[in-house]
Amino acid sequence: MVSWGELREMRPDLEAAGRARFYQFGVGLAFLATVRPDGGPRLHPVCPVIDGDGLYALLIPSPKRDDLHRDGRYALHSFPADDNEDAFSVTGSAAAVSDRSAWDSVATRFLHEREWTEPPDHFDTQELFAFDIETCLLTKTTGHGDPHPKHTVWLAATEIADAR
Repeated sequence: MVSWGELREMRPDLEAAGRARFYQFGVGLAFLATVRPDGGPRLHPVCPVIDGDGLYALLIPSPKRDDLHRDGRYALHSFPADDNEDAFSVTGSAAAVSDRSAWDSVATRFLHEREWTEPPDHFDTQELFAFDIETCLLTKTTGHGDPHPKHTVWLAATEIADAR
């Protein structure tokens, strides 16, 4: 698995496309899939934050946060666009980050992206998670109903093995 920064180094095209999809509405928006205790999927909207070399999310106390503590496997998928069926998703493993300076940096970026001068109520109850990347999928289309979407699949393990 790789960090967001390592993805940028290895595949700047995918990193730029992923950033554009996650931030298409001006702030980070995506769907986070986690694994429930019974093994089934759980899907929730989240606000990913790309900060430096990391892909993060601040998560409120919630079932999705509990899922990631128990089983860090995740999928993060961009929100649908208004004018096409372009999409970006990553899968991998997420882990809680206990470093307060990292939390402060991501929280500052989160607030800045929204042009908020003050955090919302209970903002400090959110826990920071970092998302390492195992796979990426980029889908490019010419619009809704494109019969020939272009898919780019990238596997970190293959990239790392090829570099050796």
